[in-house]
Amino acid sequence: MAATTTDLFYLKPQLHNIISMKKLPDRVSVSCSMPSSAALISPKRKLPILLFDIMDTIVRDPFYHDVPSFFRMPMKELLESKHPMAWIEFEKGLIDEEELERNFFIDGRDFDMEGLKECMISGYSYLDGMQELLQTLKADDFEIHAFTNYPIWYKMIEDKLKLSDYLSWTFCSCNAGKRKPDPEFYLQVVGHLGVEPCDCIFIDDRLDNFVPFVP
Repeated sequence: MAATTTDLFYLKPQLHNIISMKKLPDRVSVSCSMPSSAALISPKRKLPILLFDIMDTIVRDPFYHDVPSFFRMPMKELLESKHPMAWIEFEKGLIDEEELERNFFIDGRDFDMEGLKECMISGYSYLDGMQELLQTLKADDFEIHAFTNYPIWYKMIEDKLKLSDYLSWTFCSCNAGKRKPDPEFYLQVVGHLGVEPCDCIFIDDRLDNFVPFVP
């Protein structure tokens, strides 16, 4: 199920208090459920496990804020001009950066790829309050993983913001070959973690990514 932070029906008390004190961005939603009976009795692993989306959940997404200006066109024109599948394939790791450059625009026009990357790097920053939230969660020994649709450029985010100080870049679409909301991606995540879905809390800014949770 999908819920806003005011609609949560279960959170461990520590996490509930932390999220209440640290206001998440307005677009961020959280999905969670009651823990499994195994989770309640297992002393070996702290649950729930936290699965954070990255872009516009923890990190500002330059694509929406800066890239239209880089290409000197409004967002509507950019969306109409770019290839509908190139970025998705890049996020899934099906094409590399060179192929993205060749296919980014439908008409195959040339552009400054290095300039685009510099624009992206310049625009990466923590959303207000999120670094402090991650620091608090880490201090409370929560297990935190990235669960994100993003290409190999996640390494540029890491180089600048050092998210690995707080979480593991475990589940990136470019490495998994799958993107949210593909149900297989969610099954891959819980299979890798060796837990039940109800032992995880998923935080994302896009309600579309909660579709697999809706019966």
